[in-house]
Amino acid sequence: MPARPTWQGHLKLSLVTCPVALYAATTRTNDVSFHLINPKTNNRIRMVATDPDTGPVERSDLVKGYEVSKDEYVLFDTADFDKVKLDSTRTIDIDQFVDADDIDRLYWADPLYVVPDKGVGAEAFAVIREAMAKQNKIAIGSLVLRNRERRIALEVRGKGLVAWTLRAHDEVRDAEDYFDDIPTMKADADMVDIAARIISQKDADFDPTLFKDRYDEALKAMIKAKQAGQGVVEAPEPDDTNVVDLMAALRNSLKGSAGGVAAKNPPAKKKAPGKKKAA
Repeated sequence: MPARPTWQGHLKLSLVTCPVALYAATTRTNDVSFHLINPKTNNRIRMVATDPDTGPVERSDLVKGYEVSKDEYVLFDTADFDKVKLDSTRTIDIDQFVDADDIDRLYWADPLYVVPDKGVGAEAFAVIREAMAKQNKIAIGSLVLRNRERRIALEVRGKGLVAWTLRAHDEVRDAEDYFDDIPTMKADADMVDIAARIISQKDADFDPTLFKDRYDEALKAMIKAKQAGQGVVEAPEPDDTNVVDLMAALRNSLKGSAGGVAAKNPPAKKKAPGKKKAA
């Protein structure tokens, strides 16, 4: 478990309260990251905070400013942010329970693991967890995280809880603004039937361990190639499917889906008799 939690406070359900800690449920430590290098000197570049009049300044001396009009700012220092304290700064107060399907998936954001803090209040935590599991509901509350109050959805997972930060309504764009321009057309029934059969052949259980970031892997391969002084192989993009070829592409996909997995060593194809090439 990480040494430092993302957030510490209390989880409250009516009169039942327990201290909890939140930990990030995801990590980006395995991602490839780069630094900016000056190719003339091979030195790593440092980003220095600079005042246009006085030159470089220490970041610790800076404050934040909110622009109220052109070139006019209201200034905030750390003490000002500390004065803005809500109940949700240190307490997750559960005020609603909903069905998971009631929350549009566009609103789900980042997951956090919720655990009793240092084992204290484990019994109260268990009461809240078991009550939620019994009712099969998602708890809704509020939480101040990184100087922003977020609505969160809590769900039972094993012995703990997972808190999902929820996007605000004004953060989610209206789908109609993008989908309204899609032309209205009735798909060919035969094509839909073939596509449906392809989907059936590819039916599987979701397994996240099978997903690999091929772009990230390609970057790592390029890094190794550059270290070894070798060239880099480029992967071409697939061609778009033309409307004229759509039915043929679907049929070929159906054939490929049916036999591609089982036949690891297919028998050699017989040479077809010569035919005239279609114009």
